[in-house]
Amino acid sequence: MKQRLLIIHGPNINLTGMREPGVYGSESLEQINEEIAAFCAQKGFAFEIRQSNHEGQIIDWLHGAIGKIDGIVLNAGAYTHYSYAIRDAIAAIRIPCVEVHFSNIQARDDFRRLSVIAPVCVGSIAGFGKHSYLLAVEALKKILA
Repeated sequence: MKQRLLIIHGPNINLTGMREPGVYGSESLEQINEEIAAFCAQKGFAFEIRQSNHEGQIIDWLHGAIGKIDGIVLNAGAYTHYSYAIRDAIAAIRIPCVEVHFSNIQARDDFRRLSVIAPVCVGSIAGFGKHSYLLAVEALKKILA
C-alpha cells in the first residue's frame, strides 16, 4: 500500500500568481499543484492537495489525517506566525509534518520571522518558491522510509 501525503496550502495561497509575484512567483496555484502532484506520484505517494483560508478547516483536516495520512506538507501562510491552535493540532496528531514557505521568512518583515508551528514540525523549508513543497516531499520520503 502506498504511503499517503496531505499537502495543505493555507490562507491567500489561492491567490498565488496574482499576489506579490516577486515574492510568491507568477505561476497559479493550479499550475503549482500539478507539479506537486506529478512529483508525489513519481516518488510513489498517494496524496491529497487542499487549500483553505480558514484556520478551523485546516485544523479539521489535520485531525482527520489521524490513521489515514503518513506525512503532511503544510504552508500555513500567515497562521505560521500566531496560530497556536494549528501548532497544537500538529503536536496532537503525531504525524510527521514539514512546514514550507515560498519565501525565506527570515529575510522578511520582523513579524514573519517567528514560526509558532516550527517547533512541532519535523522540519521547515523556506525560500525556494514552489520547490519548497518538492523538497518537503523528498524529505518525507526519507523520513517515512
